[in-house]
Amino acid sequence: MPDPTDKLLGCTCFKLRKLTRSMSRIYDQHLATVGLKTTQYSLLTNAAREALPVAELADRLGTERTTLTRNLKPLIEAQWVTLEAGADSRQRIVTITPSGRAKVEEAFVAWRAAQSALEDLLGHDAVRSLHAQLDATLIQLTPLIEDLQHAHPD
Repeated sequence: MPDPTDKLLGCTCFKLRKLTRSMSRIYDQHLATVGLKTTQYSLLTNAAREALPVAELADRLGTERTTLTRNLKPLIEAQWVTLEAGADSRQRIVTITPSGRAKVEEAFVAWRAAQSALEDLLGHDAVRSLHAQLDATLIQLTPLIEDLQHAHPD
């Protein structure tokens, strides 16, 4: 029989999604000054680190390939990234362009402003602690996520 005090915890998924939406609004507001959304900035910064196949970038970002492909379209149209041919004909490599690198540099200032506002509000130690808890939780969830992926492959 479940412990009746468990009801007091509420739904962790709902709480995290609510927090994520709130955080995204803060970062999106800052990044809007340079014409980007948080998801676009994240894609650009990851593409700037190294050219990666779509599947590998999706895995790194923790998103579905189809979602990543949809999110890449406006970045491709803006000529900030390209999809280059990979080792085999089915593979596409996400590659940042020189104008994409310039956009990352421009957007970093807006991202830094959002990050600083958050750190000022919550405190640097609290943000560091939040990051550590999130990283630890993601590591702990890895076996469950891998099990789900094996049960329902793409």
